[in-house]
Amino acid sequence: MSMPDWLDQRVLRSPDRPALIWDGRRWTFDELRAAVRAFTAHLDVAGVRPGDRVAVLAGSGPALVQCVHAVPRLGAVFVPLNLRLMPPELGYQIDAVAARFLIADDAHSALGNELARGRDGLRLLPLSALAASDPLPDDAHPLDARHIDESAVHSIVFTSGTTGRPKGAMLTFGNHLWSALGSALSLGLHDDDRWLACMPLYHVGGLAILLRSVICGIPVVLHASFDPAAANRAIDNDGVTIVSVVARMLAAMLEERGDRPYPPTFRLALLGGGPAPAPLLADCAARGIPVAPTYGLTETASQVATVPPPLASESPSARRAARPLWNTEIRIVRDGVDLPPGEAGEILVRGPTVMAGYDADPEATARTVVDGWLHTGDVGSLDEYGGLRVLDRRADLIISGGENVYPAEVEAVLLTHPDVVDAGVVAVADARWGQRPVAAVCLRLGASADTDALSRFCAERLAAYKRPDAIRVLAALPRNAAGKLRRDVLRALLSRSTPDAKENRQNENR
Repeated sequence: MSMPDWLDQRVLRSPDRPALIWDGRRWTFDELRAAVRAFTAHLDVAGVRPGDRVAVLAGSGPALVQCVHAVPRLGAVFVPLNLRLMPPELGYQIDAVAARFLIADDAHSALGNELARGRDGLRLLPLSALAASDPLPDDAHPLDARHIDESAVHSIVFTSGTTGRPKGAMLTFGNHLWSALGSALSLGLHDDDRWLACMPLYHVGGLAILLRSVICGIPVVLHASFDPAAANRAIDNDGVTIVSVVARMLAAMLEERGDRPYPPTFRLALLGGGPAPAPLLADCAARGIPVAPTYGLTETASQVATVPPPLASESPSARRAARPLWNTEIRIVRDGVDLPPGEAGEILVRGPTVMAGYDADPEATARTVVDGWLHTGDVGSLDEYGGLRVLDRRADLIISGGENVYPAEVEAVLLTHPDVVDAGVVAVADARWGQRPVAAVCLRLGASADTDALSRFCAERLAAYKRPDAIRVLAALPRNAAGKLRRDVLRALLSRSTPDAKENRQNENR
C-alpha cells in the first residue's frame, strides 16, 4: 500500500504545532520538515540512493532526529548503531547490513574513521555537515510529493543479543505506522501530550517515540541522555505528560523526587525493558503515579501489549496483565498446542507490527516467524480476558528437579528486600537436580543485609525449589549495551565461584 509521506501529512494538519523541544529551543513540524528536506538534499548530493543501507553513529540531538526522517525519505534504510558497543561489535553490524554510508557525529568522528578504514565501498559522512542549515544544493533532486510503500524497509534495528549474536530486524514503514497507531489506541491521545525521549534513539523504543511523534502529532522533549533530575524537571517545567523508561530509570526518578508529588499533567510512565518489579509498582501506586507496564520487542517495532491507562491506577496485581495492542494477536503455546488461561508457555505474536524478517538471515527468519506468528522465545500466560503476563525468557528457564523456576520471579522477590538494588538469577549444573538457581545481588550503599539474611528472606517467600542455593554480592551485574542482564556472563561468573549444592537442599523433599 502506498501512502503520503508522514512528515508532509503532519505539516498539512498542524504546521505550527511543536514537534521537537531540545535544550530550550523549539521546532514546529513545519520547521522540522524544512530541516529534514535540507538534510535529505545533502544526503542526495552525497550519493545516497534508494535501497542503500546508511549506518548512523550519533548521540541524541536535533541532528539525529533530522537524520531519522531524512534517510528513509530518500528510500534508503536507516541503521542505528549502539554507541555502547565496541569497535569489533560495530564493525560486525556494519558488515552484516552491507552499509554503503556511515554517518557519525563529531563526538564519534574518530571511531567513525576507524570503522571506515579498510572497508571498501563504505563512505563516512559527518552528521554536522548534513545537518547544516545551508541552502538546498542546486543539484539536489526534487523531493516533494513523496509517497511511502508500506512494505518497504524503513530501518534495520539490531536485537540486544542476549541469547547470541545480534540480528538485524528489518522494520517496514507499515510496522512503524501500525505500532504508532496501536500505541495511540491503547494509551489514548491527548491534545496536550508531550513525550519525553530520554532513552537512546538507537533502541527501538527511542526510535518509536520519534516516528510516533510525526504520525500522531505528539511533541517530543528530547534529552541527550537519561538523568533522573532532568527527567523530573521536564515533567515539572516542560509539560511532559508521558515518559518511556525501564525499571531502573523510573526507580532513579522516584529516588531523586523524594516526597515531592508530580503535577497532575503527568499522566503516564510507559515502563518496558522487562518484567515490572512489584516493589516499584507498589511504590508508584502509593504515590499515585500512573504506570503502564509494557511488553515489546525489537522484532515488533516496540510495543506488543501494554496495560491501558485506566488500569494503571489500580492495584499492582492488576497492572501486570497487559492488553495486546489493537492490531495484535497473542497466543500461548507449548509443544505446538494452545494453552488455556493461566498456563505458561511460549508467547507468539501476530499482526502488522511483526518485522519483515532478519536481514540476510533467512534461516533465523524461518525459525522465528512461522505462518505469520512471531515465536518470541519468551514465556507468559494469558488471563481470562486475554491479558498477558510475561514470566521470563524461555532460554532463561531453570528446570530443577522437574520443576520450572522463572529467574524473573526470584529476582522480583530479592528486589523487595530494602537493601537490594539489583538482582540476577541463573542456573548452574547440579548432579542431582539437573539445574539449581543461584543469585547475585547489588546492595544499596550502607546496607546491612548479608547473604544469610537474604537467604532467610527468600525462604519466607519462595517454595523450596525456587530458592537460590547461593547468593553472591557484586558491585555491579553484567549488562549489555541495552542494559539487559547478560545471563551468560553471570552464569559463567557464578559457576566458577558457587560451591556444590548445600546439603540441606539436597536432602529436601521436593
